[in-house]
Amino acid sequence: MRSNATTDDTPGALVRGSRSRERRRTLPLLVLVVAALAGVALRAGLARAGAGEGAADSCTTFDQEHAAWTHLLGKHVRDGVVDYTGWKRAGEGDLDAYLGSLQSVCLGHYDSWTRAQKLAFWINGYNAYTVRLVLRHHPLRSIRDVGQQPGALFGEGFIPMEKLRGRTLSLNDIEHEILRKELREPRIHFAIVCASKGCPALRPEAYRAGTLDRQLEDAARGFLRDGTRNRFDGAARTLRLSSIFDWFRDDFAGAAGSVQAFVARYADEPTARAIGAGGVRVEFLDYDWSLNGR
Repeated sequence: MRSNATTDDTPGALVRGSRSRERRRTLPLLVLVVAALAGVALRAGLARAGAGEGAADSCTTFDQEHAAWTHLLGKHVRDGVVDYTGWKRAGEGDLDAYLGSLQSVCLGHYDSWTRAQKLAFWINGYNAYTVRLVLRHHPLRSIRDVGQQPGALFGEGFIPMEKLRGRTLSLNDIEHEILRKELREPRIHFAIVCASKGCPALRPEAYRAGTLDRQLEDAARGFLRDGTRNRFDGAARTLRLSSIFDWFRDDFAGAAGSVQAFVARYADEPTARAIGAGGVRVEFLDYDWSLNGR
């Protein structure tokens, strides 16, 4: 049966009343705190969005002509020979500034580039970071002298590409993962230069998207028609090729059907005719790892 009493003076009733009044006083305060926190979160979100827009804007300033790299190559490279001594004496600030422009590229902007722009970016990047590595350790007889084991440096991460790739890259990452696997361009083997005489000659200009195909074709012809790197012995009907064609034979065969067929595209006319007639053997020359400069 329900009680008709209008008051309850028991200790439990007094406590419950006190808690009720406390909740009524606390509720408005909680509302104010939540509202304040929401305002802070909104302002932080807007700030992050603004920062993101600023980063995207900074990416759009990247020079697809790679003019700074062309300027440096024009000053320090003659006939494929790099004046590392003079370059180091002149200072490395301009080179570091160019490398900084590569590091500032963001993924969102990179994804909008053409294949030619991406190829030019990574070819120039490989070459510029290789020069940077040599200058850091110059004087050298060979780039393979850098590091604890011969050639180990090519797998060491020293290229800060966190903004674009999320991590520090090595020269091998650029060559094998990006240029060969992602962009699948066999002619890069005549464009990227590992600071050695056995490598293709370093051009005195940057690779650029607008002229990239012509530059790569010219680099392939120049490399294959250089008798110090590749030659045809007509009497022995033997092609004596750079070890590059041995190491990356799958790249060349994938593009032309065989190493010989690829070579025929860029060799001089007598060599191309001999290859076309068949019966030509292939031998690979020892690679010259001595430094491509002074």
